[in-house]
Amino acid sequence: MNDIRKKKLLYRANYRGFKEADLLLGGFLKVNIDRMDDAELSAFEHLMSAKDHDIYDWITGKQELPGQYDAKLVDRIRKFRPEF
Repeated sequence: MNDIRKKKLLYRANYRGFKEADLLLGGFLKVNIDRMDDAELSAFEHLMSAKDHDIYDWITGKQELPGQYDAKLVDRIRKFRPEF
């Protein structure tokens, strides 16, 4: 996997501008990025193209996840529990 791609993706996940989304997405990616294959990283990048509040609502279950996003990935993010 391209290290530059990973660094850019980690940055984007941690500095979205909506703190709750930063914590969820950035925390998840930091722990899992080295275990994710190219397809999973592409699915994560696609998810990140959505608006922060929508992503947060999908992860928290306030809104249904649209079909164009990877439901397995979002389920993994939902189950993620960061260690503080």
